[in-house]
Amino acid sequence: MTDTAPLQLTFASNQLLQDLCGRHDTHLQLIEDNLGVQLVTRGNQLAIFGPAPQAEMARQVLQDLYELLKNGVAISPSQVEAALRLSDGLLDTKLKPADLISGSTTIATPLLKLMPRSVTQHRYVAALQKNTLVFGTGPAGTGKTYLAVAQAVSLLINRQVSKLILTRPVLEAGERLGFLPGTFEEKIDPYLRPLFDALDDTMGRERWQKMREMGQIEIAPLAYMRGRTIKDAVMLLDEAQNTTPTQMKMFLTRLGENSRIFVTGDPSQCDLPAIRGPHGWVPQKNGLKDALETLDGLRDIEIVRFKESDVVRHPLVSTIVTAYAERERQLNFRLDE
Repeated sequence: MTDTAPLQLTFASNQLLQDLCGRHDTHLQLIEDNLGVQLVTRGNQLAIFGPAPQAEMARQVLQDLYELLKNGVAISPSQVEAALRLSDGLLDTKLKPADLISGSTTIATPLLKLMPRSVTQHRYVAALQKNTLVFGTGPAGTGKTYLAVAQAVSLLINRQVSKLILTRPVLEAGERLGFLPGTFEEKIDPYLRPLFDALDDTMGRERWQKMREMGQIEIAPLAYMRGRTIKDAVMLLDEAQNTTPTQMKMFLTRLGENSRIFVTGDPSQCDLPAIRGPHGWVPQKNGLKDALETLDGLRDIEIVRFKESDVVRHPLVSTIVTAYAERERQLNFRLDE
């Protein structure tokens, strides 16, 4: 630690300060471990010891979390970790802490009220709320699909659109639908399980299944979109890295009046089979990568790219994703030598 005078914070509510500290001061411990500071409480005051930049960041995190508590939002360790990510990302943006807790980018669904848990999520939610076509790309665990489903549900429930269409390419390593048992719906449903889980969380299984029966929610494999013009709907394409450029173009051109498209995918997880080229088998270019290169910068289209640091699942997921990405970078470096 440093001999610099500590930052002093005073909180009006002792009870909220206890909630801010967490059980056995677990929240304070997380902040100390992440920022390299020491936090000491006495009565309704909290002192922050440490280098000035880290102490200032800790102050910002603590005040943001306290503001959430004042607004009735319960604080958990995951919330603290989210606040730490937000504050770190703020250094490279023009956002203010108040922007992230004001509710301007909150997604309200029948069962959940979702707030961004990273700066990139903040940008993503803002993009989903204002643009006709939004791409969310990046590694697993960043919330790109979950937030897209939640925003689509919000638009549907608030009658801004009359239909929600969920689709994804039916492509998995070593399997084809024709070799799976059951009816067509029983074959396609396992591929859409991540989308179903998000619907369960945001509106409840009974409600969305009833809306599915009524045709307000449609589940369709990508191939079934050909030839249609979709009006007054949200179309959500998941696992877009497994589309071909032709499939992606077909899907994007289904857009009709008062419709919106959300596309999610992880470019590093492409399962498209290799194709034979003049000099042997080569990787097939996927539709997501092709679309990002073709449409970047166009009006009413926004691309939000998540990084390994945006992973909001179990902390180990971020470690795993980063390790794989680093190995991939090393392999590419050796190949370029």
